Amino acid sequence: MATTKKGILNKLYVVVIIIALFLVAIIFRLTDIQFSDGDKYRNLSEQLTLRNDTIYANRGSVFSADGSLLATSMSQYEIRMDAFTVNSEVFEKNVRSLSQELSKMLGNTTAHWERKIRKARNTKNRYLFITRKLGYTEYIKIKSFPIFNLGMYKGGFIAEQSTVRAHPLNKVAERTIGYDDYRGAPGIEGAYRKYLTGKNGLRLKQKIAKGQWKPINDRNEKEPINGKDIVTTLNVNIQDIAHHSLLRQLEYYEAEHGCVVVMETKTGEVKAISNLGRSSEGKYYEKRNYAVYESHEPGSAFKLMAMVAALESGAIDTSTIVDTGTGRYRMYGRYINDSKRGGYGEISAARALEVSSNIAFARLIEENFGDNPEKFINSLYKMNLNDKLGLPIKGEGAPLIPGPEHSLWSKNALPSIAYGYNLKLTPLQTLTFYNAIANNGEMVKPRFVKEIRSWNKHVESFEKEVINKAICSKETIAKIQEILKNVVFRGTGRKLYSEDFSMAGKTGTARVEYGNYEQWLKDKKYISSFTGYFPAENPKYSCIVVIHKPNTKTGFYGADVSGPVFKDIAQKIYTTNHIINEVESETPDFESVKNDFEKYYTLANKEFNSIPNVKGMAAMDAISLLENLGLKVNYSGNGKVVEQSLNEGEKLVKGTTIKIKLS
Repeated sequence: MATTKKGILNKLYVVVIIIALFLVAIIFRLTDIQFSDGDKYRNLSEQLTLRNDTIYANRGSVFSADGSLLATSMSQYEIRMDAFTVNSEVFEKNVRSLSQELSKMLGNTTAHWERKIRKARNTKNRYLFITRKLGYTEYIKIKSFPIFNLGMYKGGFIAEQSTVRAHPLNKVAERTIGYDDYRGAPGIEGAYRKYLTGKNGLRLKQKIAKGQWKPINDRNEKEPINGKDIVTTLNVNIQDIAHHSLLRQLEYYEAEHGCVVVMETKTGEVKAISNLGRSSEGKYYEKRNYAVYESHEPGSAFKLMAMVAALESGAIDTSTIVDTGTGRYRMYGRYINDSKRGGYGEISAARALEVSSNIAFARLIEENFGDNPEKFINSLYKMNLNDKLGLPIKGEGAPLIPGPEHSLWSKNALPSIAYGYNLKLTPLQTLTFYNAIANNGEMVKPRFVKEIRSWNKHVESFEKEVINKAICSKETIAKIQEILKNVVFRGTGRKLYSEDFSMAGKTGTARVEYGNYEQWLKDKKYISSFTGYFPAENPKYSCIVVIHKPNTKTGFYGADVSGPVFKDIAQKIYTTNHIINEVESETPDFESVKNDFEKYYTLANKEFNSIPNVKGMAAMDAISLLENLGLKVNYSGNGKVVEQSLNEGEKLVKGTTIKIKLS
């Protein structure tokens, strides 16, 4: 019996020793994990339950030259509720009131919202979806509802902020204003993205359920820094005129697409640009930036360039006579035709440009440069006609003026180039040359942006850029300016003439898709254009209008299709410009307002640990500054601050009430 007891005790001792050793091993392992691998596992735990979410910075806004908003980032809010975290007494007392307010704002019945919130509380749902896509005003309103007004911790109020890009002018100038998203980076938004893009912030969130993350606190780990603002050269009034004038003409002629650009002569500032293409439903919208990217044969609009090159070389003068015959002339095995039935007979070179004679220009250039075509082509190159403008906007089309070594060169190349075929230019490149004529020979680069600003403070300016100080002599400029006035007075643009205001310019009508001539005769297609400037005597604006493939049953000549848009723009600018000038000249410069803003801006960007001195500040600025520091503000009176209840330098305690007296 004693032996049996002893055996049992021995076995018990063995079991106790094994258990003790096992406990020692566990303690050792726990100690090892705590001190050797503790950081590793703590980090792993935090990675699984905590994360930093990106808070995307607002992109800078895009403004017109007159301060109108063209593109901006607008905040949107998604609202959720941690229904479980709310104190039971507070919940029961206020859930009905909260449901009533949600019903008024978001629809559905009060009972619906109460059932939804109670269910979320019973199921311990800490991320109940309430609504999304709220604007800032609605966000402030919903934040004040019962329970929600207690904030994140006591009221379970969760607000997720996001931003969307808005264009207040809707589709007007959309392709030029541009965007920087999945559609690429066209227009101003894409070209100036380094300024518009801010720096993103971070917000720490905790995992509260499968796939659900809740912000840990109201403050961000890293505040986002918004992008800078772009001030463009566009004028909203002129843009509106250009857009609707082009739209009416496209609809009337059932054209495929078209564009219009209005540019300030001396500076190159683009005041309006509209690009409209037709959808499959027959509606017109900003489909592509045709003015910038679309290279095409300019047709008769190029006769101006040919005339300048010929005059500058000394080969011809404006009085040089050329025989256009009866309107049909054979050259190198093909016929060249003029639009006038029966032809113009013998006319001067100046008259040839006024009436836009194809035969006259083909003969003038071929007979004077046929033996040395390089001389003519080099004259065009010297005027930068074969160079890109170097626009910051993405997608500028490449110009093409082939020389004798080019694969497109043939016996017919030189006479074809003379009247606008066998070469390519974009509308904006064509306008830039015409603008140089209006600007007494100085060719300036088209400019879309005036300056960069941040918090209404100047950051960077973009000044006028000169491409060519003098594309030709002053004598040639004077002759050409006179001819372009006569184009409107007695030439192909005479339908546009007005006694009320002066214009100068050139019509353009070019065949398109004429490779198969027999097919083209069955379905004739044209590009109609008018390019010029106004006033004719002291030009302020230059303008080009290009309309592709108008319905030929209605009309196709440049003077008929595109000319009226040009005239409409010129006339409306004439009738409103004196008002604009009057307002601009009489707008006062309030130095005191500037000083107030400078003081507020300086203080608003400082970090305070103590009460600031707001005496002398405007009420609006003082209240804004103090509330942003977390103080509650009571004020009396109007005007500027003359007294404050908390003295400068006192310890800043958020939630403290400060009283200010206004003069």
